[in-house]
Amino acid sequence: MESQILHLDLDTFFVSCERLLDSRLMHRPILVGGTGDRGVVSACSYETRRFGIHSGMSMKLARQLCPEATVIKGNAGTYTKFSEQVTEIIKEKVPVFEKASVDEFYADLSGMDKFFGSYKYACELRNYIIKETGLPISFGLSSNKVVSKMATDEAKPNNQMRVDFGLEKPFLAPLSIRKIPSVGKKTYETLRGLGILKVKTVQDMPLELMTSALGVHGRTIWKRAQGIDRPPLVPFHERKSISTERTFGKDTTNITQLRTTLTAMVENLAFHLRTNDKLTACVAVRVRYSDFQTVSKQMKIPYSSADHILIPKILELFEKLYQRRMLVRLVGVRFSDLVSGNYQIHLFDDTLEALSLYNAMDTIRKRYGDRAVVYASSMGAKSIGRFHNPFNGEPPIVLAHRTQ
Repeated sequence: MESQILHLDLDTFFVSCERLLDSRLMHRPILVGGTGDRGVVSACSYETRRFGIHSGMSMKLARQLCPEATVIKGNAGTYTKFSEQVTEIIKEKVPVFEKASVDEFYADLSGMDKFFGSYKYACELRNYIIKETGLPISFGLSSNKVVSKMATDEAKPNNQMRVDFGLEKPFLAPLSIRKIPSVGKKTYETLRGLGILKVKTVQDMPLELMTSALGVHGRTIWKRAQGIDRPPLVPFHERKSISTERTFGKDTTNITQLRTTLTAMVENLAFHLRTNDKLTACVAVRVRYSDFQTVSKQMKIPYSSADHILIPKILELFEKLYQRRMLVRLVGVRFSDLVSGNYQIHLFDDTLEALSLYNAMDTIRKRYGDRAVVYASSMGAKSIGRFHNPFNGEPPIVLAHRTQ
């Protein structure tokens, strides 16, 4: 039986959501992202791309290239709701699917041709999503995930494409090597230095030559250029760690602000551990200075999900790590070595009152949001709250206003 893998991608997702909320934005150049000096473009409308604007670009540069563009800070909670609408439709209509990102999905339609027709079904699914949500969406259909994703990119905007079994190589041949997934900027420069610009060149090369030039990564690129790489659909991702970080709008040496931010991060992550019956045995702190040097330090601890244990450990790590006394650009916290389990009571350290307090605070957070009740020591922190459950198997929402 031939595989039939469908790739769905919501076109300029953040921009499309904003246009649904405000019809006056239709056909106007839109930039969604950070509005400060360090803001980056999270999404841009097709009207801005002719100016050379792309996602990940500095918002300051994008504004210079297209001064008439409307700049929107964006709201991750809003985008999450729209994404969940599409997810629910796909979950109802497709037996096996993978949510690769907030606006990108894969679905396995293998065997559908026997009863209905994979391409016909994909067309009807796309039309149903557009009708129900009002969001433009494109798809590619082929025998594997890689070719389907590249077909979607060629079909955009708001269109569809099918690559029949056996025609993968002719479809891929004229495309730029940069369009192969996993070919980033550095790999592209290496390939371009070898005189490789089109996929066809890789198709005609021996596998050994690509491997000698790029190692194991060269083998992957070669297989993808041939249209024979078949990564599996992964419907659920088991989390081995959870983390959060904060880039400050202005570099700081304010120790109180840094400690407050770290406390709020731990408080937030610990809440998600307890909510999902998880424990951590390794905590880590990450600091990036204004010169972009990044340092981190981690510590093994007994399995825990309790604030009064995790917060002191993180602050202790920070005190050991922050030695340069220079401006800090970013701080982050990570919990790893996660296992399933409930918090174990410490016989001599814990009290019934403390455990009851955790239970009451978590109940309030579940109902009103994870910043509804906080410690006084973390009240000054901003932009710490998460907009998703990190253990639900779905990828995290990319904050539209997040700076890097």
